[in-house]
Amino acid sequence: MRLFFVVLMLLTAGYASANEIYIQQVGDTLDLDITQDGTDNKIGTSSQDVILGATGTASDTMTFAITQTGNSNAITAQILGTTYTGTWTFTGNSNTVDLLCDSSGAGNCDTVIMNIATTGNSNAYTIKVGESADSDGLTANFTVTDDGAVIATDVNGKAANLTVTVNKNSSSISTVNTLDLDMAGDGDILGHTQILSVKGRGNSVTINQSGVKDNHVDLDMTGDNADVDIIQSD
Repeated sequence: MRLFFVVLMLLTAGYASANEIYIQQVGDTLDLDITQDGTDNKIGTSSQDVILGATGTASDTMTFAITQTGNSNAITAQILGTTYTGTWTFTGNSNTVDLLCDSSGAGNCDTVIMNIATTGNSNAYTIKVGESADSDGLTANFTVTDDGAVIATDVNGKAANLTVTVNKNSSSISTVNTLDLDMAGDGDILGHTQILSVKGRGNSVTINQSGVKDNHVDLDMTGDNADVDIIQSD
């Protein structure tokens, strides 16, 4: 396995310390663990992503775990591989995550297991798996204790299972949690499943499932002033 790391740590007088991590990796059986503590930390940026695997030569059996503690942290990562397992844990406010699993690379992120847990306010998560090249199987679990969270998923797969648990702390309608969950692709005999438990006042949920074979949604909501839209199509 070839592995290339660049780690840049920025310490500026009169300003809270910030860490930046850039990674380009090619090879199989990667086990990568990242822990960041502080404010304004970055794992990849809009101009220099974290890229695990390489287009046309996707990596097998990848484990990528992240723990971030603090506020205004950001992750931008692209994964090109066949089998990926990730455990991401966040504590803090105004953090952003932008994960792209496959896209134009070989392998299609065939088997993906992802667990994301967060506690804080105004965090945003954009997760894309498979895109135009469908994945064989996805199991993703979100556990969010948050006010003002935004969770957006775009999944193209054959047997995708998404579980989202949201607990809203504030009683204010102005700090709603927003879920926009898209799942497409012709399912296998298992089809696609979304299981959601959303608690709190004023939460917004949009679910869009499409593709041949069974599509299943199990939504449990508790709280006033909810806004829910569910679209299913073959």
